[in-house]
Amino acid sequence: QDWEQRQEEDTLLIERILLLVRNVLHVPPDPTEEQGVDGDASVHDRVLWALHISGMDDLLKFLASAQVEQQWALHVLEIISLMFRDQSPEELAARGQGTAGAEHGEDTRELETLRQRELAEKRARALQRPSRHSRFGGSYVLQGLKTAPQGRVDPLHLLQLKNYSHDLGKEPRRVPRHRQA
Repeated sequence: QDWEQRQEEDTLLIERILLLVRNVLHVPPDPTEEQGVDGDASVHDRVLWALHISGMDDLLKFLASAQVEQQWALHVLEIISLMFRDQSPEELAARGQGTAGAEHGEDTRELETLRQRELAEKRARALQRPSRHSRFGGSYVLQGLKTAPQGRVDPLHLLQLKNYSHDLGKEPRRVPRHRQA
């Protein structure tokens, strides 16, 4: 609901929920209770994961950034500081940089191998096709003419070939009178 439409009960409910979240996150860790394996999530981490799954972290981000919800700013600030209670700023920055740097390096290597593979395929395709275009369009077959015997050309065959015209059997094109010679 918008803040204009909220009643006093709704405002109290929101404040109580924020205080409950703050109090749950404020519980100090108990090392005797949390005897897990190294790398196992602590109770605090599991609570943070449950807040994330429920969408409460998105609501907290909204409350922190919305101009009309400034009345909850201190509650949200306290909750966020309790979320990061067990980490030091140097540890968070190093952890974020390490994963981002490693992922960035891995992505860069993967992209470079893909680019090399693509260039190799492009080179292979360029080598498969000839570099110059051949203007040879095919061959012609003259039906009705006998071929010359292999290795010997007779004058009758040359005479037939000289007198051959592609216009044989075609209707001549009619020329208009004003264009006639």
